[in-house]
Amino acid sequence: MATLAEQFGEIDIYLFDQLLKGRIRPGMRVFDAGCGGGRNLVYLLREGYEVFGVDADRRAVAAVWQLASKLPADNFRVENVEESSFPDGFADVVLSSAVLHFARDDDRFAAMLRGSWRVLKSGGLFFCRLASDIGMEGRFQQIAGQVYRLLDGSERYLVNEAMLLRWTDELGGTLVDPLKTTVVQGQRCMTTWVMRKLPTASR
Repeated sequence: MATLAEQFGEIDIYLFDQLLKGRIRPGMRVFDAGCGGGRNLVYLLREGYEVFGVDADRRAVAAVWQLASKLPADNFRVENVEESSFPDGFADVVLSSAVLHFARDDDRFAAMLRGSWRVLKSGGLFFCRLASDIGMEGRFQQIAGQVYRLLDGSERYLVNEAMLLRWTDELGGTLVDPLKTTVVQGQRCMTTWVMRKLPTASR
């Protein structure tokens, strides 16, 4: 019998919550925008979901291919999320976990976000985890624009609640859950942003 670790890998606990709520179901096509080594895909692959993804790191994509050896190699591509070759409205679910906060300026953040959103079909679910200043406002050192040095020494593009609500409206989405933020021992903040793409949403 498989252990929990074998079944679920190192899945983001908030993504696991979406599975428990039945919002990500067998038969859905899942696209991981910035898949890394596939830590959020272990369960989906085990359960036979149709899974696709991109990442700019060739080694990370090679690691995903090892996990997804039964799927066509073309399902996972070495590409930037903002320049993905996957078509518009391709996926029922788009995952963006710990990716967008690596943007270095507003333009790159917008391009990465729009590139991820473009792949999502009308009515689809967008799951995003990213760094924010929510709950620790004014505690971080600004480097340039929305890029800050966190108390753990890392540098991240930080969003705030107003930005996320504005982007939700601008993209043509609606919140599925309230914004939820975890403050990690006074060092950094991670916010979960879950939207559904409205039928009239622009790409």
